[in-house]
Amino acid sequence: MLAGKRSFFIVLGLLVIAACSTTKNSLYVDYSSPKLGYSGRIDTLKSKAVGLYWSGTSIKMNFEGKAISTVLEDEKGDNYFNVIVDNEEPFILRPDTIKKTYLLASGLSKGNHSIELFKRTEWDRGKTIFHGFKIAGHANILPKPESYNRRMEFYGNSITAGYAVEDFSGADSPDSTYTNNYRSYARLTAKHFKADYRCICKSGIGITVSWFPMTMPELYDRLDPENADSKWDFSLYTPDIVVVNLFQNDSWLVEKPDFEQFIAKFGTQPPTEDYIINTYSQFVKSIRNKYPKAHIICMLGNMDATQEGSKWPSYIEQAVSRLNDSRMYTHFVPYKGTPGHPSISEQEDMSESLVQFIDEHIDW
Repeated sequence: MLAGKRSFFIVLGLLVIAACSTTKNSLYVDYSSPKLGYSGRIDTLKSKAVGLYWSGTSIKMNFEGKAISTVLEDEKGDNYFNVIVDNEEPFILRPDTIKKTYLLASGLSKGNHSIELFKRTEWDRGKTIFHGFKIAGHANILPKPESYNRRMEFYGNSITAGYAVEDFSGADSPDSTYTNNYRSYARLTAKHFKADYRCICKSGIGITVSWFPMTMPELYDRLDPENADSKWDFSLYTPDIVVVNLFQNDSWLVEKPDFEQFIAKFGTQPPTEDYIINTYSQFVKSIRNKYPKAHIICMLGNMDATQEGSKWPSYIEQAVSRLNDSRMYTHFVPYKGTPGHPSISEQEDMSESLVQFIDEHIDW
């Protein structure tokens, strides 16, 4: 009888050891883990996963293991992510429209590692659903990535989105392959200041009129950009600095009386200067109402809305003047003087200009 009990406990011990070994060799980290670091407007999708819409949304994790994978599902299959392992040069991942597991790195050395998924593309490419990470080989999830003490939020158009920034042919292609918010002046500026980064942007968008029916005053407070009833809870994130870089598209479209969105917004007569100024003023006032203590930089550049003789910088100056707000500023980046959207170097120039302005004018 004693021998039988001994055999039972030996077998039980081996099963426990096997179970522990299995746990140690692989680990699934669900999207809801408190050790994940999220940045951006995240949709919890009824507690099943998280939905990623906005440019620059990112997910970070620290871990130990020999390999790391992620489980994703994309709405249209048109989104691209930068994958950054151990802060090395990113590589690109394009999730499929079905739920799949994607190997991000293997053969990793023993010790601590980090992973980041960074959304390059804009929300019109559809949402991406993130389910979790899988760690293999002596797997362990480490403490959550350290949070930043500073916070920045950007509102912008294609310039801020990083549209066509990697189209080195100069064709300014709309193919989302070439859009990369990671290389935008906005992300670069936030990185410089070691600030948490949020980006609310859409190529073609304006304040008074856009290339499509929706304007930024209609979009800025949404969680799901394509759902007017989906509102973001602004109490969840309070930036120290807000940067608004808009009016480039307005500057083109108010000169197109035959364009359908011109007609939809203005009828047969172009908007008056007072209307343009007041609409901008009301928009930044709505930002101020959301963030009473934030520094708000009303920026413009670096495309032709800031070329010599343009009225658009003065419109912004007048709009800001009307608000008489000591924590609201204007900053204009000179016209780059080249065709198309900003290149990588031109995005870097914009970031340097904005960094210098912040250093000189804002104590934060």
